[in-house]
Formats: sequence, structure tokens, C-alpha cells
Amino acid sequence: MKSLKKIVVKTLKIIGIVLLLLMLTVGVVYYTHVNYKMPSLNTKEVASRTIDTNTDFKVLAEELVSQMTLKEKIQQMYGEKFAGGLTKMFANYLGKGRFPHIYVGENERLGIPPWVLSDGPRGARVRDKSIEGVTTFPVAMARGASWNIALEQQIHEVIASEMRANKVNYGATPCINLLRHPGWGRAQETYGEDPWLLGEFGVAAVKGIEKHNVMACPKHFALNSIENSRWVVDVQVDDRTLHEVYLPHFKKTVQEGKPASIMSAYNAVNGEFCGSNERLLTDILRDDWGFEGFVTTDWFHGLYDGIGGIKAGLNVEMPVQKAYTYETLENGIKNGQISEEDIDALVIQSLATRLRYASVDDQEQYTHEIIGKPSSIALARTAAEEGMVLLKNKGVLPFESGSGKTVAVIGRLADIENTGDHGSSDSTPIYVTTPFEGIKEHQEALGNTVVLNDGSDMESAKALAERADEVILLVGFTHEDEGEFIVWKRETMEASAEAGKFIGESKIGGDRENLKLKSSDEILIKSLAPLNKNLAVVYVGGSAIDLSEWEPDVPAILFSWYSGMEGGTALAHILYGDANPSGKLPFSIAKSQEDYPEFRPFTKNVTYDYYHGYTLFDKKDIEPAYPFGFGLSYSNFAYDSLSMVNPELSLDDVLEVDVQVTNISDLLGKEVVQLYVGFANSSVDRPVKLLRDFEKVHIGPNETKTIRLEVAVKDLAWYNPKKKNWEIEEMEYELYVGSSSSQEDLLQTTFSIKKTPVSDEL
Repeated sequence: MKSLKKIVVKTLKIIGIVLLLLMLTVGVVYYTHVNYKMPSLNTKEVASRTIDTNTDFKVLAEELVSQMTLKEKIQQMYGEKFAGGLTKMFANYLGKGRFPHIYVGENERLGIPPWVLSDGPRGARVRDKSIEGVTTFPVAMARGASWNIALEQQIHEVIASEMRANKVNYGATPCINLLRHPGWGRAQETYGEDPWLLGEFGVAAVKGIEKHNVMACPKHFALNSIENSRWVVDVQVDDRTLHEVYLPHFKKTVQEGKPASIMSAYNAVNGEFCGSNERLLTDILRDDWGFEGFVTTDWFHGLYDGIGGIKAGLNVEMPVQKAYTYETLENGIKNGQISEEDIDALVIQSLATRLRYASVDDQEQYTHEIIGKPSSIALARTAAEEGMVLLKNKGVLPFESGSGKTVAVIGRLADIENTGDHGSSDSTPIYVTTPFEGIKEHQEALGNTVVLNDGSDMESAKALAERADEVILLVGFTHEDEGEFIVWKRETMEASAEAGKFIGESKIGGDRENLKLKSSDEILIKSLAPLNKNLAVVYVGGSAIDLSEWEPDVPAILFSWYSGMEGGTALAHILYGDANPSGKLPFSIAKSQEDYPEFRPFTKNVTYDYYHGYTLFDKKDIEPAYPFGFGLSYSNFAYDSLSMVNPELSLDDVLEVDVQVTNISDLLGKEVVQLYVGFANSSVDRPVKLLRDFEKVHIGPNETKTIRLEVAVKDLAWYNPKKKNWEIEEMEYELYVGSSSSQEDLLQTTFSIKKTPVSDEL
């Protein structure tokens, strides 16, 4: 018996020692991965060669690659090693609630500094450990609704400067995937349904990011518009649809914005995953468009075939080494599938680009004090105000000023911090002003009482609505309802895609299979609307919704989106007239969900057709609930005197159009003047009309302004898939200018194009 006790005691001691050692090991691993080394991202010298303003970076890259071993070359082609990179990410995310710096491509022997990526569609994602939060803007869809490209550039300048303050030099922004269907979970990350709108915002965002010596990375290339099947879905698309609908915004962003990098998409296109899709990454991106930067994968599941990635022109696998392993690539060289020269070319491309940024040693300009400057906070508030879209207003808004009122703020979203999805686009704000907080601060300063009710008790909500002077009803979604689809295993997504429904235990975000609000929200709206005529429904979300069940019952509807850290203050300003609504819908809202293209979130295969959004509604003569480009103001605008400087054009011309816009109210306002071109006389199937220019203008009370809009003739071409060429038709075109895409909101005239040769350079 005593010997048994001794054995038990000895065993327990051993177990205790093992557990202690294990805890110490875990502690050391955790400490070292949270307090990781932060190398400099800048250099003035590499391999004993000084870098100056006269450096030819391609020549320098070639010199450096010639000095590398094969292993060193491959080390330039992935983020961090698999185990270490994953440990760092989990230690920081779970232990510190922050996304760590993932360092890529460092070579100490040759003096090559690493580069480090941060997501950033609405604010810097990666944070230095001493920084608690950053300026967090409204989501991209809200900014697309502003139709203000100058504002978008300013926003990305702030994001880039705060990235630099967090010791980051590569920004995975902007997202310019096209909103094909409003149920897409990541709709909030992009700018809308129209390629022209996307391209204009993409260029502005890239210019803003690059201004602060941050490498911009537009994403996700290409045809990524389904979330729940993104790792496994194969998108089938014909050549004409590809070039005219799903690539023009990428092309414009690449050629006019000149980003340093591009991120490939997860999905396959016509049978080949984007990370190893030679047609996309080489034939189109580099050979056709002239892109000179480098291509990285989307994270973790962006590349399955290392050899295929090399052949396709994929430069860097992120964030860890999975497909670009030494064994795979070395065997590929030995077997003749690829050559070492193929690897050299890819490494030279990335080095020639990123060394240009590393040579500018300006890090001292980007101190922690840059983050959250008053001007940046004010910009976040302005962005929220300019993006909010007033859909309906039957004389309710702005609510009247005055004191002694009771203001009811009702809804489960009224007092929660709700800035958007919790995936890669997430941003940790310095603070968040909720809708209730913003309204309370605004109204209590005027001597009014603001009462919060979360709507969970219908009887108390009704009683409050009946006695309040005005009711503000918050409805919509959170990151749990829409956003990046977060599941841990690819197998889960594949099984779900094959089953056509979710097969798993838990998920976050993803696509919306039903466009209606939650039933609790709809019940709340229909219950409260009859009780108070001074009621406004405020929608929080990232895309279109089905309003059909309750829209007729309410006098005012405002789309406030996920409006960032200053969203509550901005909302109060809009509701009470301190700011005049000027947002316009960056997508169409259908009367019925059946009017949209087919959308199957869980699928292995999908076909993207030529028509969607307003082009589909125009073509099928379907009246939307609210058209693309629509939005009300507290001002009223009248359009008149549409004229063209040059109604007869040739290939190299630019169409110039003048229109007079008058603010027929006593309130300063902003109007988005939109230009569309029609193709009724085309010999091929074309949209009824396409957006081809817009401008947001300030117009004073009772002021008339003449607005000049322009469109290059080359931007009216169609892609001939048989000739693999762009062609401009000699014919009469329709010209539309007005306040939305609705025919009743547009002035119309015609112009003609004659003697236009076919060109390969469009």
C-alpha cells in the first residue's frame, strides 16, 4: 500500500513538473509572439549599394536576386513560416485583441527590409501594441453612397498615415468587387453595383493610400461576389461579360491609380482558381493592362497549386507558406515544370516595387500623435453625414428644433457599437458614438429628454412611442448577420456548398439569403408606425433590403449604414437638420427579391450574367422600389438647359456636356449630378444606359450653377469576344443627365459618333 502511495505521489510530481514546464513554455511562446521584434521597413543601402533618387529599382532588384540562393528567392514569396505565423496571429488576436504585423520578404544578409500588410477599408487593422484604437470611418458602401471621390481620397490619406504610425507600409484596400446581388455578405466593403462608380472610387482610394508611401492593394481580383462559398466556388463568365462588367473598375484602378500591388481572389474563374489563373494574372493584368507591381494571394486559402501559381504570375503567398514550399518549387524545377528563371522574374517584380517604398526613410513623420487627430475625427463625421441616404420623407425630417420635447430612440441597435463586420475589414475605433448617444447629446443640449428603449418589450415601446414628440426607430444588422463568412475549416465550406446549405456548428457573418429585416424589426416597425406621425426608420446595414412589407406604413426612411466611430453624432446632425442629406444609393433597391439575379450563397458553381442592378431593371422594364443614384435632400434641385459642346464626335474626342442645376430652396445643399449614355441604336445587345460621369456639387440657396460633365468616346466601346477587341459603334447615342438613374429624373438629348476606327488600345 505504501509503495502504491509512493508511486502515486511520484507520478503526481512528474505530472506537476510536466504541467509547470508546459505552462512556462506556453508563457514564453506567448510572450515572444506578442512582443515580437519590429524591424525597420526602410533602407538606404542594400548589398553594399546606396539607394538614391537615381536608383533604377528594377536593375537593383535584378542585382539582388542574382546574389540569392534558391531558398532565399523562395523566402521572398510567402509571408511567414506556417507554424510561427499562425502562433503569432492567435497569440495576439486571442490574448491582446489585435491583429499582429506579419513580416514578408526580409533578407538580413542582403540588407532587404520586410514589408508588412494591414487591412484597412475603414481604418488601419494592424496596430502597434501601444495603440489602443484608430480613426474608424463608415464602411466603404456608405462612402460610395456619398458619391464624393475627393472625400474618399482624403479618407484613405488618413488611413494610410495611421497605418504608417502603426509601422505598416502595405494597405490591403480598396475592395472594388462589384455588388452583383445585395445579399453578398461583404457588400459593405465595396462601393456599389456599377463598374464606373467602383472605378472612380478605386482610383481615389489608391491615390490616397499611396500619398503616404503605403503600397495600395486593390482586391479581390476577380469576380468575388459570393461569400459563403468563396473558397470553393467556380464562377463561370463569358468573355464579354468579364471585360465589360466585372473587370472595368479593376482596369481603371490599375491604369489610373497605379497601385503597387493587387490581391487575387479566393474563387475560381472558368475552372481555375484566381491565385493560379494565368489568364487573369498575366494575360489580362500584366500584358493587356500594363500592371508592373506584384500580386499577393488572399489569406490562407488563396493558393492551392504552387507550380500553377508560378506559371500564372503569382508573386507572394499570404500570410504563411503553404503552397510555395521549398520542396514543391525545387521539385518543379527538377521536373521541368518551371524554371528558376520563372521564380527570378516574380521576385524581381515584387522587389523592384517594394524597394522603391523602402528607400523613402520618412517614418519619423508618422508618430503615434497622428492617430485620431481632430481633423481626422471631423472627417469621419463628415463621411458619415455625406453617405447617409434619405429614401423617404413625407414632411417629417428634419425634426423640428425646440425644447421641452420627449424624443424616443427605439430598437436593439440603438445603443450598441456597430461599425461593421468583424472580419478582415474590422477596425478598432478610438471610441464609438452610438445612435442613442449622438441623439442624446444633441437633444439634451437643447433641453429635451431622450428616452432609450431596446424594443424587446413591445408594450413599453408602444407606450413610449405614443407619448413621445418624435420616434427614431433603429433597425438592421450586425456583424453576426452579414460580413466576412468566418468558419475555421475549408471542409465545412465545401460540404456546405455541396449541400446547398450550411453544414457546420457555428459561423459568423456571411451572405444574407433573405433580404428582409429580422422579423422582430418588421413587427416593431408595423406596431409603432400607426402610433406616432413623427417617426423615422433608420436602417443600419451594408446593402439593400426588402422594404415591401413596411415601407408604405412609415413617413421617413434613412439609410445610415455602418457609419463609423462618429456615426451617432452624424445621425443626429442629419435628423435635426444640422447637416443636409446628400447621399445617393450606390445600388438599386428592387420591389421584390425575385427581381434580382439568382443568388445561391452555398454553391460550387455559379454563372455571372451580363445584366444586374439598374442595367437589368432597365432591360426588363422592371420598376425598382428606389433607383440607382436616388437620394432625397432637405433642399430641392431643378435641372435645365442640357447642352453639348460637341454633339458630333470621333474616336479620340471627349464628349463635353453642360447642364444648369438650381437649388430652388432656402437651404444650402449638395447634389450629385449624374450622366448616363444610352445605346438604343446599337447593333449588339447593350444596356439601355450606363453611368459615365458624375459630380457632387455645393449649391447655395436659390443659386444656379452650370455643371460641366465629360466622357471620353473610348469609354463607350463594347468588347467584341470574337475579335477579342474593343469596338466603338458609329451611331446616334442617347445622353441622359439628372439626379438619379430613373427616367423621370433625367433630361435627355442625343449625340453621334462617326468615322471611328477599331482600336486595340482602348
